[in-house]
Amino acid sequence: MSQEKENPKYIIALDQGTTSSRAVIYNNQAKMLFSKNIEFPQIYPQPGWVEHDPMEIFETQIAALKYVIKQAKAKPTEIAAIGITNQRETVILWDKNTGKPVYNAIVWQCRRTAKLCELLIKKGKSQIIQEKTGLIVDAYFSGTKLKWILDSDPKIKKQAKNGNLLAGTVDTWLIWKLSGGKVHITDKTNASRTMLYNIHTLNWDEDLLKLLDIPRCILPEVKNSSEIYGMTDASICGFSVPIASSIGDQQAALFGQGCFSKGQAKNTYGTGCFLLLNTGEKPVKSKNKLITTIALSLNDKVTYALEGSVFMGGATIQWLRDELEIISCAPEIDKLAESVPNSNGAVLVPAFTGLGAPHWDMYARGTFLGLTRGVKKAHICRATLEAIALQVKDVIDAMTEDANIKLKNLKVDGGASVSDVMLQFQSDILKTQVIRPKNVETTSLGAAFLAGLAVGFWKNTDELLQCWQVDKVFNPQMDKKTCTTIEKNWKKAIQKAKNWAES
Repeated sequence: MSQEKENPKYIIALDQGTTSSRAVIYNNQAKMLFSKNIEFPQIYPQPGWVEHDPMEIFETQIAALKYVIKQAKAKPTEIAAIGITNQRETVILWDKNTGKPVYNAIVWQCRRTAKLCELLIKKGKSQIIQEKTGLIVDAYFSGTKLKWILDSDPKIKKQAKNGNLLAGTVDTWLIWKLSGGKVHITDKTNASRTMLYNIHTLNWDEDLLKLLDIPRCILPEVKNSSEIYGMTDASICGFSVPIASSIGDQQAALFGQGCFSKGQAKNTYGTGCFLLLNTGEKPVKSKNKLITTIALSLNDKVTYALEGSVFMGGATIQWLRDELEIISCAPEIDKLAESVPNSNGAVLVPAFTGLGAPHWDMYARGTFLGLTRGVKKAHICRATLEAIALQVKDVIDAMTEDANIKLKNLKVDGGASVSDVMLQFQSDILKTQVIRPKNVETTSLGAAFLAGLAVGFWKNTDELLQCWQVDKVFNPQMDKKTCTTIEKNWKKAIQKAKNWAES
């Protein structure tokens, strides 16, 4: 069917990330027509603490939305729906009467609740939390962050218990704002990242709410990842269209990659790196400190996944650019890395905010080892890209052991996946095929797909698979001896980085 016969013509995805807010407008062939990315400031009140201004999140997101609509010259009647995907564990608490946040958003990278998590573990609560939520007790997740905000001021806690405050992850905040305060919801994928949601009963868990002293009344209603939640408020957005999907960014990428079946996997190279393996309708408990999470809720059917999270992916490249000023722009790292055959023995462990899966060390810190006078700027750039890929390998090794499978290939996406030199190294070190699609922004594509399904813009997942196209396939080339040396040095470096802050 030609696009001319389709009315409405467009789906818009809002991709609210850790460092920027993005809007993308797609046609019915899932072709990206226009996109806009607007960065916003990161706030670091103390070492290891990370915050965002919730108003800046919303303002940048709506500015990006209005930009793509203007570029496409899209009429409101031509927009079928808006889908939302978001940084997941970041949490916001706001006054439901004024619409103003009572505190900055506490970001998923923030480690301020590490001691609280340590206390929960010492009290023997880790097993029950993992059984109910599928999560490891860690400062990464939303629950302890929300508790920290509530405990930071007696007035805030009183307001919450009196029902005057609302809480949620970034999707909840955006939907509430876009709907003019009419809709307070989240989806099952985002709820499953809070450490408050039971992934088996599919409800907020009363035992966990009591454990963290969080009032049930402040939490959003939990919905499917694909359904019409409400309409945008014309006085805020300038138009009224359905808000029809909400899904955590990594689950959105899994869906956008067409990993609809059990056993399919993807890795997103974003601010962090996130690998998800679709495990079907039954959750798989990890023996290797991976996360069991909800991958999707579609037509009231829940799909589960195993997930491994690397905290510092593309953010490590940003560190080279913004803090060390070794490069002036992200693409420069590839040019420098390709100018040398290897890292000349340099090994970077980018544990700037601790280590994620499968190590889960809140007190690990960034470490650069193997430095000699012969290490130049190009070697540091190559070591940085290799560090991202080596962290991913650690997760994949743990995941394939848990699921008892050998990975045939890995589908990749995200901003940093444009790096050919990194993906070639990823294929070499994994000893497996790495496949990059033509559209590496599969996070926004997944949100668009789900919104489109909700309003009938696309009929089914078979139609969606026709939109997925391969850009490049990377095959292993590195010799076994070199791989073994790199892996050995990496394992030594990881051990050096662990427990640094604690000691």
